[in-house]
Amino acid sequence: MRLEKCWFCSSTIYPGHGITFVRNDATTFKFCRSKCHKNFKMKRNPRKVRWTKAYRKLAGKELAEDATFEMERRRNRPEKYDRDLVKKTVKAIERISEIRVRRQERFYEKRMAKVKGQQVARDKQQLEQEIHLVKAPASLVSDKAQQKSKEKLKVAVEAKQQKQKQQAQGADAMQE
Repeated sequence: MRLEKCWFCSSTIYPGHGITFVRNDATTFKFCRSKCHKNFKMKRNPRKVRWTKAYRKLAGKELAEDATFEMERRRNRPEKYDRDLVKKTVKAIERISEIRVRRQERFYEKRMAKVKGQQVARDKQQLEQEIHLVKAPASLVSDKAQQKSKEKLKVAVEAKQQKQKQQAQGADAMQE
């Protein structure tokens, strides 16, 4: 059973599915569904259409280079049937698909870690701006009053410290 790749979106095409388009120069294009075929006829570039595999790889949203993709490449060299070889190949394919899934999950987690930090910062900023929705207005007024009193106290302490410094400097100047 040969599984083809869609020319436009790179998804798999199972036997008996999809559309084959043959151009006048005898090049064949296989499409998984009419959506891809219509986009091809409209001369759209798959790298610029957001839902295609080519766009996702180009934008860094999917794993682009990995050794597990080597197994997916088409090989047209016929091999003599060997039952043991087929069994080993099937086991290897299953193992490689497991590895690929784990790597893709790791890649996704790395990508989302950056976004999570940004989201937390945005959430904190929004909470500070819209605190009146969370706290009662009366407590906000008392919080503001407490904050103003703390600021006044801070300013008074700083002024006192400056006066003490000036007095100390004046005393030093007198002794000289």
